[in-house]
Amino acid sequence: MLVKLTRLGLPKELSEPAGEVKSGIIYSFTGAMSPKAKESAYLHMPTYLAGIIYHIGTFTSLALFPLVLILNIGENTLPDLIRDFLSIGLALSSVSGAGIFIKRIVTPNLRFFSSADDFISNFLTTLIQITTLLLLQGVIAPVIYYLSASLLFLWMPFGKTKHLIYFFFARINLGYFYGRRGTWPLVKRDKI
Repeated sequence: MLVKLTRLGLPKELSEPAGEVKSGIIYSFTGAMSPKAKESAYLHMPTYLAGIIYHIGTFTSLALFPLVLILNIGENTLPDLIRDFLSIGLALSSVSGAGIFIKRIVTPNLRFFSSADDFISNFLTTLIQITTLLLLQGVIAPVIYYLSASLLFLWMPFGKTKHLIYFFFARINLGYFYGRRGTWPLVKRDKI
């Protein structure tokens, strides 16, 4: 998909720029992600915060994967302080992921708009966080950790988890588009 998008290239811009692309891209990753800029966030702050914690846990788990694979890090290879810090963070993110999963099941509107992909992606992402936590604590054998990671990596190109890859490209594209047009960052203008 990335090759396909790259081949399409950028559309030819016919209008004169009204803003700065760089500012738009920076705003796309900062102010546009703020709960103040998203109605779905400021109306549901607990879920928004759980989502942030959940995403941090996901990136932590994925960042630890090569270290586990190459350096065989685990229960006895990290200093206790680092292992405990990571474990607490992964415990919080796992609970957040499970909470989001349960909310999707019990909330009628969310359940109506959810597909099997939503449930599978959430389950596999939460599973890798839990197994990473358990591996760090020496509770499970590495093979269980590798199986859960393999399931996530196999699902990633097909499910919504692929946004782990496309997120950055999409935010840059939005920032470019709205920055060039002078729409982002939001500017307070004097009333005419």
